[in-house]
Amino acid sequence: MSHEAVKVRWPICCVGMLDDSRRSCGLSSPGPAGVPRPARDQWPGENLLIGHLLSAVPCASRIHDNHHRRLNSIRSSAMPIHRAVHLSKRPHGHIVPSVTFSISIHESPDIDVLQNGEVILRTLYLSIDPAMRGWLDDDRSYVAPVELGEMMRGQGLAVVEASKSEVFSPGDYVLANTGWSEVVRLHESVLQPVPVSSDVNLTDWMGVLGFTGMTAYFGMTDIGRVRSGDLVVVTGAGGATGSVAGQIAKLKGATVVGIAGSAEKCTQLVSELGFDKALNYKAADFAQEFAHATEALIDVFYDNVGGEILDLALTRAKPHARFVMCGGVSQHNSTEPYGLKNYLKIVRLRIRMEGFIVLDYKDRFEEARTQLAEWLKTKAIKSQETIVRGGLASAERALMGLYEGTNTGKSLLTAPQTTLDAANSQP
Repeated sequence: MSHEAVKVRWPICCVGMLDDSRRSCGLSSPGPAGVPRPARDQWPGENLLIGHLLSAVPCASRIHDNHHRRLNSIRSSAMPIHRAVHLSKRPHGHIVPSVTFSISIHESPDIDVLQNGEVILRTLYLSIDPAMRGWLDDDRSYVAPVELGEMMRGQGLAVVEASKSEVFSPGDYVLANTGWSEVVRLHESVLQPVPVSSDVNLTDWMGVLGFTGMTAYFGMTDIGRVRSGDLVVVTGAGGATGSVAGQIAKLKGATVVGIAGSAEKCTQLVSELGFDKALNYKAADFAQEFAHATEALIDVFYDNVGGEILDLALTRAKPHARFVMCGGVSQHNSTEPYGLKNYLKIVRLRIRMEGFIVLDYKDRFEEARTQLAEWLKTKAIKSQETIVRGGLASAERALMGLYEGTNTGKSLLTAPQTTLDAANSQP
């Protein structure tokens, strides 16, 4: 049986796996022609990601006849197979369905190929995060960009299927840098065990107890230094990080205003998550309502969106306000990023604007998880999630939905489809 991947064009989105995970699946990574891969020490975040990732589209377009013949060949061999998503072409602006990404089918590893300490994982859920769009750009950042032909980079919640590890046994749940693949072979050193508990859902380990929750925790407590009596504004408040950040600010005694993209999300922020006020930025009178809601002026601005709302917030800031620069979802797909018009407010009001990455706090992950788990168990913080079903065939829909605001809370993708019949079915 040949180990050549059967490549099929699907309406899928992906970014590449990190080197260790890519090798585990037997994939090569030549990189773009004429563009050498940066040295690892130029991308400090890449090593951290490997060490600490322990957070209505049809199933497929028509497959050509020759692909069907090759798929039938694999099907008749009874070899275990899995699917993986790859970057085919860098997007300029928005992701282009069936152009930016592709799916390939691979023979799955079995226990005979495992070295001591290795396991085979079956991915159950994949974390869908706004940062993924930035990973598709060939640009300097905290982690190397995804290279053409690489597998999707991302965190997965997985179950151990086979093991030559003394730490993990079949049936154990783990968090890992699975990439966007249904099956992956990894070493025990890059896995984080996920305990089964009646107090929390398994998926909470990718949300409130994962990178999402820890980003909100460190951003609000360390960068924002939120205090009782502060007026806090959170953009992207209906999303994964913003919804948790706002709840943390409330627990610290702040008055919290959330900004979201629909009346329904605004209602949920107030009635379910305890925000004091929520504003729909799509409303015609948003600027007027924002000025009214920030009459006392802003102490902490937790920004997940950027663009015009950030610019407006600068006009409503107190002297020495703290602006937590967590993300810029409004700018990810823009070919002409928005330029701040109220830049001088930063100088005149002595505003402190600081960006951060959750991996900066890797030595304090246990502190954050312990506190977040306590809040979650006592229902001081509530978890929200949107689960996109359909396996990897729905990956593009899940990722693009983040930038369209279709998700509420943490966005997750169901990953498992284990046979070629499932791979070719309409979800």
